[in-house]
Amino acid sequence: MILAILLVMFIGLAALGLPIAASLGITSMFVLLVIQDVSIAVIVQRVFSGIDSFPLMAIPLFVLAGNAMNVGGTTSRIVRFSNAIVGRARGGLAHINVLASMFFGGISGSAVADTSSIGGIMIPSMIQEKYDRGFSASITAFSSALGPIIPPSITMVVYGITTGRSIRRLFIAGAIPGIIYGLGLMAAVAYIATRHDYPRPPKLTLREKVASLRDVVWALLMPVIVVGGILTGVFTVTESAAVAAVYSIFAGLFIYKGIDSYQKFFRILESSVVLVGSIMILIGTAKLYSWLLVINRVPDLLSNFIFSITTNPFAVLLLINVFIIIVGMFVEANAAIVIFVPILYPLVTKLGIDPVHFGVVIVFNLCLGLVTPPVGLCLNLASKIAKCSLFHSIKHSGWFFLVGLVVLLAITYWPQMVLFLPDALGM
Repeated sequence: MILAILLVMFIGLAALGLPIAASLGITSMFVLLVIQDVSIAVIVQRVFSGIDSFPLMAIPLFVLAGNAMNVGGTTSRIVRFSNAIVGRARGGLAHINVLASMFFGGISGSAVADTSSIGGIMIPSMIQEKYDRGFSASITAFSSALGPIIPPSITMVVYGITTGRSIRRLFIAGAIPGIIYGLGLMAAVAYIATRHDYPRPPKLTLREKVASLRDVVWALLMPVIVVGGILTGVFTVTESAAVAAVYSIFAGLFIYKGIDSYQKFFRILESSVVLVGSIMILIGTAKLYSWLLVINRVPDLLSNFIFSITTNPFAVLLLINVFIIIVGMFVEANAAIVIFVPILYPLVTKLGIDPVHFGVVIVFNLCLGLVTPPVGLCLNLASKIAKCSLFHSIKHSGWFFLVGLVVLLAITYWPQMVLFLPDALGM
């Protein structure tokens, strides 16, 4: 009875258009206060305990770093450097879009930040060069999904905290799948660009290429410092986020000088606070909701149900992937992890599936949800930037979604693609 109320009420409130955090919070409070007669103090304690975590401090610091690098002028320099590398290929602007997202994903750790920053520059440029609006929005959204996969990653931090696994190991495990996914998108772009005869950008001179490299060095040093510091054990993930935040503000103030007024600095702080506040509220209410599911024995019920169908790890992973793809269509990635991973985690550990491998599979799967309607945050945002309908962007998404599915199946059934690098580095 309680399980039915939890599911139906949450789905109903979300369908009415309430934010996911509000839907989770209202549903949980109704069950606890009205049905189970639990003290409101317990609710407050559960929500607070959900966000009372030292590693979770990495999220606001990475968000601040990403916003500071964006406003400080890093994004435009990354785009110019990407142009120097792949710009002469047919459909060069689309290739630049993907490569810039790979670089920027290593700075911000957020797909939505990637969409707004890279998309704000690349989509108008692509439209001006006669690229289809739907294609421009689609490639921007799908390449932005690299943000939570390539380290550092906010979503990996949430998974690591939820399961108690090493965030360092998760970061490194996401590197190879992220690079393969990016290269797969570029292969799809090459095919589409040839088919539709998209233009090649003007050839850059050697001097222009050297200038773009010299200009971007300070921007590319940040992910090197962050990831290198984590790999060598110089600092923890949270400490690396603090270093990234300080470095990005320093670069914006004194090197690129994009943060040239108090107004811009306070705008960085304001946008960071708003985003971090929404993430933390989401995590807190999702923790409360997942706690209700756990105490009502949902993990046991799900395990028994799946084991009644099959005990084959490959088949179980396939069922979980289908389930998460459907979840990702409606629920934001961080919320989905906090709600469903505590339910699925005991099941996969019983089957001997590596938790880090499972984490990368879940995060990658949910990244596809960022470009899958009806929610599809990144695809919706990219469509708005391109000033085209969501349906028009969807029509141009087929090849890119196919690339995502192929990579998802590869990392699901070939664990060494995920685990090779962290194992080789002894992490």
